[in-house]
Amino acid sequence: MRSSDILIVDDEIGIRDLLSEILQDEGYTVTLAENAEEARQLRHQTRPAMVLLDIWMPDCDGITLLKEWAKNGQLTMPVVMMSGHASIDTAVEATRIGALDFLEKPIALQKLLSTVDRALKYGEMQAASGLSLDKLGNSPSVQELNQALEPAIKQNKPVLLTGERGSPFGLVARYFQKNGSPWVEPGKTEHIVDIPMELLQKAAGGILYLGDISEYSKSLQQGIAFLLSKAERSNVRIICASSRQNGAAENQVIDSKLQEALSACVIKIPPLRSQPDDMAFLVEQILSELAETQKITPVRFSTAALDILRQYDWPGNFEQLRGVVKSLALGAEGGEVDEQAVGAVLGKMNRAPVSEMVGGFNFNMPLRELREELERRYFEYHIVQESHNMSRVAQKVGLERTHLYRKLKQLGINFSRRRGDKGADE
Repeated sequence: MRSSDILIVDDEIGIRDLLSEILQDEGYTVTLAENAEEARQLRHQTRPAMVLLDIWMPDCDGITLLKEWAKNGQLTMPVVMMSGHASIDTAVEATRIGALDFLEKPIALQKLLSTVDRALKYGEMQAASGLSLDKLGNSPSVQELNQALEPAIKQNKPVLLTGERGSPFGLVARYFQKNGSPWVEPGKTEHIVDIPMELLQKAAGGILYLGDISEYSKSLQQGIAFLLSKAERSNVRIICASSRQNGAAENQVIDSKLQEALSACVIKIPPLRSQPDDMAFLVEQILSELAETQKITPVRFSTAALDILRQYDWPGNFEQLRGVVKSLALGAEGGEVDEQAVGAVLGKMNRAPVSEMVGGFNFNMPLRELREELERRYFEYHIVQESHNMSRVAQKVGLERTHLYRKLKQLGINFSRRRGDKGADE
């Protein structure tokens, strides 16, 4: 049986069908179970990325099934509980056992979609954190990174991770999280300014990870400065990343005062090109991760193929390597990737003209036209990345869907609304 994004467990056929229809309209694959026994079998067969689990079922209630999975070490995916008449105590108990969230029936469309999106992102992050730092390789540059992190982990100061674009910022940041402690990321960057105290409250006793702040506007960076001033009182450790230190546009560098506030603990992540001897190991790690999280069948890279990967400069670092390995694994014939396949993929990147590699824009254009071209390519990129799922695109770019549709229309970008997209705005 093929893998699924979401396993829905509910004894009411009407609810199962409704949730399935909504989520499939959003582009997810869905598997349905009407009782706990079916849920056990499908969890084993499909290894879902997340589970929507009803509390009240005739053969075995959802809390009991959740306890069973937790006890047997099978709670390896996010579980969101559902109920139409559960008490607060029940919701608290489910969370204590290991449920990620709780949805009260009838479930509002936007609440369902946002919760599912958050659960899947959480699951992906948990899977990525399974690649512990020592699995990033054993080259001298990685050993130096480990040595820098050892004393830093014992402190409680804010952390600034620096490195090139595509560096494994999130993975390294996870190194600072203590077992069982909260890990919080803003759902949207605006939340840094709009609900800073709520973010700190959720992250109390744990980590608030703010991502690559060198890409943030001045107002967002001021919001980060406010969070830093309140973090110690809330017992929150703030971790930020920066892929740009200088030479960028004004809104793409860290404000000097903010950089000073983060200067107590700065960790530099080495570029991927500094660890060519780790390439075979890293490719194997990525293939294992893809097999676990996306059910992509592992393949073998020939020695010649690995040699080409070792010699490549990797301007996009780990993110680029992961994308290349995934592309090659999906297109492999006979279970092996040879040097011709690797050369073809990397050759397409290297054949891009110099202007495109620098930024891909004609700086002789008027500013207004250049800005529109940037926005057009930005939105087209995310539409392709999310397979034209406009709900996910809206969340990815941080816009309400109505605003997103208006923007796409202004830029002359063709798109189609799905029924789920339309319903969420009504």
